[in-house]
Amino acid sequence: MLALRILGGLAAAGFLAVAMLRYRHRQISRLSLIISAVLGLGVLLLAIAPSLFNPLFDLLHFRPGSGRRLTAVLLFAVVILFALVIRMQSYVDSSERSIRLLVEALGTERFDWDAAAKVPAGHRIVVVSPAHNEAENVGAVIHAMPEDIEGYRIVPVVIDDGSTDGTGDAARRAGALVASLPIRRGGGLALRVGYEVALRLGADIVVTIDADGQHLPEEMPLLVKPIMEGQADHVNGSRMLGEFERGPLVRHAGVHFFSWVVTILTGQRVTDVSSGYRATGAETLRKLVLEQDQFWSSEVLIESLRHRARIVEVPVTFLTRRGGVSKKPKSLRYGWHFTKAIAKTWLR
Repeated sequence: MLALRILGGLAAAGFLAVAMLRYRHRQISRLSLIISAVLGLGVLLLAIAPSLFNPLFDLLHFRPGSGRRLTAVLLFAVVILFALVIRMQSYVDSSERSIRLLVEALGTERFDWDAAAKVPAGHRIVVVSPAHNEAENVGAVIHAMPEDIEGYRIVPVVIDDGSTDGTGDAARRAGALVASLPIRRGGGLALRVGYEVALRLGADIVVTIDADGQHLPEEMPLLVKPIMEGQADHVNGSRMLGEFERGPLVRHAGVHFFSWVVTILTGQRVTDVSSGYRATGAETLRKLVLEQDQFWSSEVLIESLRHRARIVEVPVTFLTRRGGVSKKPKSLRYGWHFTKAIAKTWLR
């Protein structure tokens, strides 16, 4: 027991010294220093003079012997640890939200608003394409888009997610309006910026399409038709109902698995929950609460169902990437994060 007390005292003294040093260098706040000092001094006193805590042990009926008081100390330590973890998590969540809002605001502010003002008035389908380092693909995607669909003008909008290869410039040369994010935060955040821009542009329908050439812009009329005809509020382009160039087997199995999970959770049959080729009516879009920075496709779908949107799936064609390098993580990591995104959205 004496060795344990000595070890605990040395650890507490070291903890106090580090806390004071970090405070001097402005690395922690005064409140954090006070909390560290209280905890460090408490452990130091417990190591030097444990009898000082006898009244507290007696009050809680922890009698001497059989390691009961040591158990009590460990119990108190666990409670304090839980409290500190909760406090730290609240700080992390607050910081994450602040960074997210800042990047979204900067992205929206840096959109090509002057060029957007020259777009002719009338009904609009705004096509949002989040893109990170897709300079060699994004131009071909934009050029393949129709100019209008049944009187609705197509307005391509590319959200450059912190690219370093000139993606934004390539998109502008192809005729798209561009919002450039200062740092890369993921397709979900880029999509939120795109949705905000689309609504400010007065979009009637908002389509999302990948910038890597996997989706066929020529199939866009099929995607928006149910919304135009008043039969749907949100349309999901499904490779499972259409055609696709087969990629890795584990990804193909993942599409089936996660679609089955979302079908069970929501009661709405879904065949391709990870599809990024979608169309959403503006009124439905305004209702959605979107928070995921990545793995956003399931969030949009589940949120639409939460608001009782009429959802239709249509067959589309998925190709393999035309060029460049995929930005998706390895299959197991992708599956884990996709699972978390589904769970977080469904549990809101």
